Amino acid sequence: MKSAYEIALERLAEQGVKPPSQEALTDEVREAMEAARSKAEASLAEMEILHRDRFKKTLDPSEREEEDKQYLEERGRIETRRDREIERLRASGSAGT
Repeated sequence: MKSAYEIALERLAEQGVKPPSQEALTDEVREAMEAARSKAEASLAEMEILHRDRFKKTLDPSEREEEDKQYLEERGRIETRRDREIERLRASGSAGT
């Protein structure tokens, strides 16, 4: 599964826009960014498994709708937290700073 960032980069590339250069980032920053992505992906995978399990056990349509709503909200929080962490690392960790 691709991250929102990766999808955005692909769309920009299709429009002829060059992706942001990561050459200015230190190795430590790149590793921290990858760790943030990996942690988020693990959380999302775990949450997906739990969501599917709860969804299978729920037969009431209104309860299923509420379960989906909660799942999407939590997914959004995890993705936002990940993106903020990556932006924070990118802003504070370039080799020139």
